[in-house]
Amino acid sequence: MSGALKEVRNRIKSVQSTQQITKAMKMVSAAKLRRAQDAITQMRPYAKKLQEMLSNIVSNSDGDVSMALAAQRPVEKVMIIVVTSDRGLCGGYNSNLIKLAKQIIKDKYSAQYAKGNVSILPIGKKGYENFTKTGYNVISNYWDILGGLTFEKVQAAAKHAMDAFANKEVDAVELVYSEFKNAATQRFVAEQFLPVQKVEKTEGQKNADFIFEPGKDVLIAELMPKILNTQLFKATLDGNASEHGARMTAMDKASDNANELLKSLKISYNRARQAAITTELTEIVSGAAALQG
Repeated sequence: MSGALKEVRNRIKSVQSTQQITKAMKMVSAAKLRRAQDAITQMRPYAKKLQEMLSNIVSNSDGDVSMALAAQRPVEKVMIIVVTSDRGLCGGYNSNLIKLAKQIIKDKYSAQYAKGNVSILPIGKKGYENFTKTGYNVISNYWDILGGLTFEKVQAAAKHAMDAFANKEVDAVELVYSEFKNAATQRFVAEQFLPVQKVEKTEGQKNADFIFEPGKDVLIAELMPKILNTQLFKATLDGNASEHGARMTAMDKASDNANELLKSLKISYNRARQAAITTELTEIVSGAAALQG
């Protein structure tokens, strides 16, 4: 019975050690989440307004302005930007994003994929590893930009996508990321990055009235890439905050599970200990009876 006691004791120590790690990881993620949440909260209204402005400009430019990034053409080649994380232990965060990207390919671009015309631009190590292992055409220049995340690093990835679209190397660019809601909730979304979408006007809606200074051509050529850079940066910040929220929630659940397991193990340990004591007492009593006999 001593062997069983030792085994249970070792398991209890192992679970306690793991629980210390999960609690520490939860605290680290909580601290990082506060900073990431502040960053996306401040960024979101600015990015939303810029996106609205861009869509309105595109919608109200009735073919009088050359806008290479808003050109609609038959979709033969597709690029999908997938924002995941560099590290795991964050529940289903990465697997859900990868699953969504693959579902989009299956539902919308199966014909293009069959011809080898779907490329993946992963941002984050987990996405890069998965799509590389599963045989996708992966653009491997930007997967590591989350380490020391800056606007300039994201801008380089956005420029790659914009250049590919403008040069007709791809005909559409989709963006897959996790939109941060709160620590416990993320919304996995896919949205069109390129071509720039027009705003659908409702009946009786007036055109947005913009005064362009300098000229419309010059301003749009300068403004459109900057707004798209901001859009991708916002998606990356959303993903960064979502990752920390998902990890904090996952580590909290892991700590709770460790508590439940410890309760069960301690009950098993006490039962084994009581059985060992009973056995020893029985042996002592039997030995005493034998001596008396």
